[in-house]
Amino acid sequence: MTVSTTLKTATSPFLPPTDSRARVSAFMKTIQDEICQGLEQLDGSGKFKQDAWERSEGGGGRSRVMREGDVFEQGGVNFSQVWGESLPALILAKHPEAAGHDFYATGTSIVLHPRNPYLPTVHLNYRYFEAGPIWWFGGGIDLTPYYPFAEDATHFHNTLKAACDKHHPAYYPAFKLWCDEYFYLPHRQETRGVGGIFFDYQNGQGPLYRDQNVKGKAAAYSNEIGKPEDRSWESVFAFVQDCGRAFLPAYVPIIEKRRSTPYGERERNFQLYRRGRYVEFNLVYDRGTTFGLQTNGRTESILMSLPPLVRWEYCFEPEPNSPEAELYSKFLKPQDWAN
Repeated sequence: MTVSTTLKTATSPFLPPTDSRARVSAFMKTIQDEICQGLEQLDGSGKFKQDAWERSEGGGGRSRVMREGDVFEQGGVNFSQVWGESLPALILAKHPEAAGHDFYATGTSIVLHPRNPYLPTVHLNYRYFEAGPIWWFGGGIDLTPYYPFAEDATHFHNTLKAACDKHHPAYYPAFKLWCDEYFYLPHRQETRGVGGIFFDYQNGQGPLYRDQNVKGKAAAYSNEIGKPEDRSWESVFAFVQDCGRAFLPAYVPIIEKRRSTPYGERERNFQLYRRGRYVEFNLVYDRGTTFGLQTNGRTESILMSLPPLVRWEYCFEPEPNSPEAELYSKFLKPQDWAN
């Protein structure tokens, strides 16, 4: 499959270089390879099965899914790239500046559902969009524990903070707050997990926070620090690369520490119940799911984020002073985990 190309001249460091699409595509495939290799080594017995697919309008991808491993009940590590002459009307309504240009979008996404309830689900997605001179990077990573440990959340956040701090001191605090707001279920009034980082529409110019919740904490922090100096396409791409390569150091030590923790039917049932929140978010609020379906992506690949088993229970309430109650009272509320 050939990466779509378009004639353009990069006359400014704030415009994408002429080989931007090929370079980002190559990186997204590389981290897919690196992460799959690391996860297979971590699991010990599970292997990823690859399905290559093509999109009739332009593009395609590589979907890799592991099932019934020693650690991972199911997990996917997907790469995709799509291109075309025009964006769907629903997307153009949000981004009218992209009208009249061909578009290109690529990304790598990960969702891992371990079997042991003491092991957290994790999600990663980094993506790139370009339409003529218009471009941006987006994505992030977040952790969803069922029986959480404060030291695990601290390790996870500190690893991400170190990757962010290499590039800009405001990245982690801004994108951590943005993550808390994005991975939030308004109808449940709770976060999806202990967060991580999330960002979107990063084109090196303007304020760091560029989203709809203009009265939220992320917007307030962004307004407080003011507009950072313009950052080139190269600098934003370098930041995304370091974030992608922070995944294994952030997640693998948690799995290695907790993988042998014994559990029973109570813990398993609670895990399956909490997985329902994951399904609700991904089907109702997740932008990647919406974009993939609106651009006629491969449905099986888009919905690989859903867990293999899940349950709902009417009006569930955790027992007072139980480990399950601690999840609700402490870990589903934003915390300053890095400190």
